[in-house]
Amino acid sequence: MKGSFYGLSTKQITLFLAAVAFTTILLIGWAKAPIVSSLIPSQGGVLRLLPETTTKHKEDSDVKQLSEGEKDLTLVTQDSVAPLSSVTTKSSVIGKEDVKTPSKSQGCNYAKGKWIPDDNRPLYSGFGCKQWLSSMWACRLTQRTDFAYEKLRWQPKNCEMDNLTGSKFLSRMQNKTIAFIGDSLGRQQFQSLMCMVTEGEERPDVLNVGWEYGLVKEKGHVRPDGWAYRFPSTNTTILYYWSASLCDLEPLNITNPVTDYAMHLDRPPSFLRRYISRFDVLVLNTGHHWNRGKLESNRWIMHISGKPNTDANIAAIAGAKNFTIYSIVKWVNSELPKYPGLKAFYRSISPRHFFNGDWNTGGTCDNTTPRSGNLEVLEDESIDPIAAGSVKGTRVKLLDITAISQLRDEGHISRYSIKATPGMQDCLHWCLPGVPDTWNELLFAQI
Repeated sequence: MKGSFYGLSTKQITLFLAAVAFTTILLIGWAKAPIVSSLIPSQGGVLRLLPETTTKHKEDSDVKQLSEGEKDLTLVTQDSVAPLSSVTTKSSVIGKEDVKTPSKSQGCNYAKGKWIPDDNRPLYSGFGCKQWLSSMWACRLTQRTDFAYEKLRWQPKNCEMDNLTGSKFLSRMQNKTIAFIGDSLGRQQFQSLMCMVTEGEERPDVLNVGWEYGLVKEKGHVRPDGWAYRFPSTNTTILYYWSASLCDLEPLNITNPVTDYAMHLDRPPSFLRRYISRFDVLVLNTGHHWNRGKLESNRWIMHISGKPNTDANIAAIAGAKNFTIYSIVKWVNSELPKYPGLKAFYRSISPRHFFNGDWNTGGTCDNTTPRSGNLEVLEDESIDPIAAGSVKGTRVKLLDITAISQLRDEGHISRYSIKATPGMQDCLHWCLPGVPDTWNELLFAQI
């Protein structure tokens, strides 16, 4: 028939083509115009039609499409959409406006960023925090006259970090205990936190509860093995225990005042084994006491499995230290299932900055500005591979402070130590207020 096509009239063909065109326009508009999305079923309804494997594949694809500058960003989880009872994987239907700056819960790399000037620093007074701060670390009480190092704040890249205030910390740690176990740098972090929480003010209401943990000064000792203070208003306890090697030390002859000690490289300190059930946050560190001179002067004899070590690789100081760090982190990780509320951290090593020599050969660090002039960390990975490796595959988290502290060589005690020996500078410990305050800010952001 004239004007027909396979029995269809010209009018029918025209209507068919119009319907196809309209459908095509609708589909294109669905992809490009958000307003059209209101015409389709809800996201939950769509996802219920898809198998879980499809959702996961889409999510993986979205991650791969992030540019180099966005690889630290984490996609919004299903907390940002309505709960899906039949789908347990994360939502993968995300537009550009849904990619947010990571919060602490999304895995921000707090160790990547830069130091920036901040006139609101320091967070407490080096003059006022005498109740908690050792005078040997309070550089405001020494002859040091430059304090620009107090005016820098760490700014992580692509994410925000909570300001640590006393009220925020005590609220977050209500009815909880935080314990620092480690060497003198761990003690600096502990004192820094006490000053930050009290804002450097005298607090007669804070209770000394060291006796609850056996932290009392023994006869003939200069100080106790640690301190524990409790804030009654929130029942928050902040504790420090001295363990320079982070392993168990056991006298070989308790009747001999100059006995050797078994240094159990594969066994955590007895204090940690005894009290771990009482901790809610645990921060471990070791590092600078691992040298042959200190082991010999302390009469520490390396032991493994309860017997003197015979492994030549472990007998080397570096081997022994690395073996211990891995062993203790592994032990803590094995304990975490027993205490699901416990958050455990291993803190990476605090760098030392002796220039033109070492601590006993005229090394110095009395510069007033960072020598490198660089105040930014660009690396994604920690520059302390032992610390990073020890926590890999565990639930123990890395408190990575090494690279950010490496940039701050001007912040040490230097030649202003109250107990300084002429010609010797302290380029290991830090002035407080100072760099360790930032360690606590990084910690606070992750608890």
